[in-house]
Amino acid sequence: MPFVKIDLFEGRSEEQKAELAREVTEVVSRIAKAPKEAIHVFINDLPEGSYFPAGEVKKKK
Repeated sequence: MPFVKIDLFEGRSEEQKAELAREVTEVVSRIAKAPKEAIHVFINDLPEGSYFPAGEVKKKK
């Protein structure tokens, strides 16, 4: 049962996230030979100011 976690800065529409989840499901199903019903996609909206690569805050561009 594949689980796919995607972290994105918040700001994408529900339609964009739904399309991303559908496309990721298609690819995982094809490559991993897993039924679509067994694939779970989690999209986490990260608020600005919650990501610190190399100890420095990362802002949206």
